[in-house]
Amino acid sequence: MPDLSRHMMAFSPLVPVWCLYLLLAAALLLAVLGLLRRVRGGIWRLLALMAVTAWLLNPQRITETWRPLPQTALIVVDQSASMSERDRADMARNAAERVQAEMDRVPGLVPRIVTLREAHHGGTRLFEALQQAAADIPPSRLAGAVMITDGEDHDVPASVPDMLNPDDGHGHRTALPLHVLLTGRGEETDRHLRVLQAPPFAIVGKDVTIRVEIDDQGAPPTPGATTQLTLTQGDGASFSRPVRIGQPQDITLPVTHPGEMLVGLSAPELPGEVSTRNNHDVIRINGVRDRLRVLLVSGTPNQGERVWRRLLKADPSVDLVHFTILRPPDRDDGTPLSDLALIAFPVNELFQQKIGQFDLIILDGFENRGILPESYLRNIVNHIRAGGGLLLIGGPEFLTPGSLQDTALSDVLPAHVATDGGMAVRRFRPDLTETGQRHPVTSGLPGAPEHAGATPGWGPWYRSLRTDAVRGEVLMTGPDHQPLLVLDHAEKGRVAFLLSDQAWLWSHGEGGGGPQSELLRRISHWLMKEPELEENQLEATISAGQMTITRRAITAGPPPVMHVIAPDGTTQSVTLEPAGNTGLTRARLPARQDGIWTVRDDAGHEAFAAPRAEDPVESADLRATASVLAPIVAATGGGMHWLGDDARHPSLPQFVVDSGGHASSATRFAFPARGAHSVSGQQARTLLPAWGVGLFVILMLLVAWWRESRS
Repeated sequence: MPDLSRHMMAFSPLVPVWCLYLLLAAALLLAVLGLLRRVRGGIWRLLALMAVTAWLLNPQRITETWRPLPQTALIVVDQSASMSERDRADMARNAAERVQAEMDRVPGLVPRIVTLREAHHGGTRLFEALQQAAADIPPSRLAGAVMITDGEDHDVPASVPDMLNPDDGHGHRTALPLHVLLTGRGEETDRHLRVLQAPPFAIVGKDVTIRVEIDDQGAPPTPGATTQLTLTQGDGASFSRPVRIGQPQDITLPVTHPGEMLVGLSAPELPGEVSTRNNHDVIRINGVRDRLRVLLVSGTPNQGERVWRRLLKADPSVDLVHFTILRPPDRDDGTPLSDLALIAFPVNELFQQKIGQFDLIILDGFENRGILPESYLRNIVNHIRAGGGLLLIGGPEFLTPGSLQDTALSDVLPAHVATDGGMAVRRFRPDLTETGQRHPVTSGLPGAPEHAGATPGWGPWYRSLRTDAVRGEVLMTGPDHQPLLVLDHAEKGRVAFLLSDQAWLWSHGEGGGGPQSELLRRISHWLMKEPELEENQLEATISAGQMTITRRAITAGPPPVMHVIAPDGTTQSVTLEPAGNTGLTRARLPARQDGIWTVRDDAGHEAFAAPRAEDPVESADLRATASVLAPIVAATGGGMHWLGDDARHPSLPQFVVDSGGHASSATRFAFPARGAHSVSGQQARTLLPAWGVGLFVILMLLVAWWRESRS
């Protein structure tokens, strides 16, 4: 642009201002005295004095040359998640290029493009991007902004932000326009399924209530309208419920198993809606069992009894019932019964009436000696086979005639203690078997050996039972590689046999101690069927569009093949790869479809997974709409324009810089002429030259002398 110039008046006093005030005061005083005394020529002397004062003020004519500065117009291009619908993103990019080219043709207007990428968990934040882009632009050079978006923004301010209403430093504010180009040809409709309430945890065996709502956004309201909501649980079972549009609906679901339970929800497509992506959702409910009831029966008081009490009492999810047999019924040493027990051992109540209420029965050093009749022992066996858990901690009591392995309980015991030489009394360190290194109960225990043959970093025990028959899985061994910890399944139930009563030595730090509490915790939780301790686990998770399949197996074998079923029913097979010597195999594959994915193997194991919404705020409304930004656009005097259907050649309005303050419209986007400039030169010219003032003063004084001489 060519340089411009302007002229102005200014003063540059030759003496301090207070001197000028004194001079003016003296001139006025002399003028008043002259008038009072009627002195001829006084007025002429006053004129001479005023001329001197005016010359001392030094009035100047300033000629300033300045150069106009271009104004910046910000172009904010929305590329958030909702812009991935249809061809909105391409349309926005093409529109931005054309807007930039059009603005380049407007004198005094410089475009600057700012692209808003996807922002996780916060929705689209166009005004935040606009604020950051305007931070380095002088307020006097900002012309306004153009947003190219689908209209879905989640940080619209309640009033015009300061960047679009700048202060000029003199208390005056200038409204800068916000223009919006919308990707589409008009208002759209969208059906949105919202989960209003879903508890993260629920008790297994009970029902859970979820609350959902289906909203038809942008569609004219129809009183009483309903649609069908389909619910699909991870095992494939599905059912439908009628739901009123725009009204919350409570739905009751049964919690069938512990661990994560996936429930898919799906609403049918609304005719003409822009996308069905938010017609579906998946809720996750972790099934937890109610307080686990554990019955601990201890034989003769021993050190391990305290260990069990501390461990089980410290678990808030465990309800412990503990009895210690101080004296068997066939032994009478004359001690009063009141000194032996606070209450009588309720054999009938525990093992006949309420045995089905216990999730786990622990027999620690228990020597039967006629305490439990055969019928009660048979009740224990039946309870275990029906799904209960049994843990036996064996010691010298298994070497006596009539021990538990000689009763009906032998039907579920995973090992049999040898009749001859059934006890090994010597120092040894417990070790893991190959199966134990892979089993979740013992794998990764602190101090465990990293590979077979390595010495574990655990303290010693001093006695253990010897077996002559084993039918379960041996996880730990003692002296001479004899079984030390054996686990087994008994139909629906589980049994664990620890063939030593000296695990408590680890808690006392004997020889460095060991992970006694962690080991016993894992054993008891495995017996109570905690999902994370299943020996043959199949797990699937989805994150960032990738599914990770993890399979744990306690027996070695070829890598298993998994069958992956996508939400749309398509199936693919994936071979897992070993992950070290831990019994784990893994595989990763793309998984971008919304909904519940199913993973199965040939052994009948199943796992379910579903992707989590990365930004649920962004997917709540997928319409292209002007309703969100219209108020702020109107407040700034901007315009709104729909780009149309052709993504390659979007429709654009006219862009102008208008100094007349004309309003913008859908076809004309105007920016104000801010008048920003920089001074390139300045020239000052004195208006009262000294010689002219001197002649005038002399002339006035001569006139005054002439007037006085005629008096």
